[in-house]
Amino acid sequence: MTKYIRKRLWNQARHDGDENAAKRMRGVRYAVLKNPGDLTDRQEEAFESLRDTDPKGQLYRAWQLKELLRTLLKHPIGQATTELNRWVFRASHSRIPEIVELAKKIRRRRPDILRTIRLGYSNARLEAFNNRIKVTIRMAYGFHHVDNLIALVMLRCGGLDIRLPQPAI
Repeated sequence: MTKYIRKRLWNQARHDGDENAAKRMRGVRYAVLKNPGDLTDRQEEAFESLRDTDPKGQLYRAWQLKELLRTLLKHPIGQATTELNRWVFRASHSRIPEIVELAKKIRRRRPDILRTIRLGYSNARLEAFNNRIKVTIRMAYGFHHVDNLIALVMLRCGGLDIRLPQPAI
């Protein structure tokens, strides 16, 4: 979300001929993607200088809203409900097109989001499993028959723990 806002503002600064703003936008390219605790000193300085010089403060406000949304998932359900309502209100009144669009989507999916927070589920296991299958398919490049690929996927992802015999030392 913030990377698209940064890119839009960077292109806008380039087209307007504002080289300084474009350079500052380019300097925070990776900083907007990171969590606040993972920023390097240089990225923190670039981000702090952008806070005051960004046109209308859009990128900095978008980053703050992203961080609020990210931490929202760690709250208990009662607090998360209140915080989500507050976040949607702030986002829908932010006048940042990408954030307003995200607020509309979150408003539509609010019951699902709150259910996810309440149950504590995520799709991390599914994504890990999907990645494991992709790596297996890449390993199987050059197999002549799809049956061999399916057998390899079943072997790697089927849950069997096959250990080869170890020589006695």
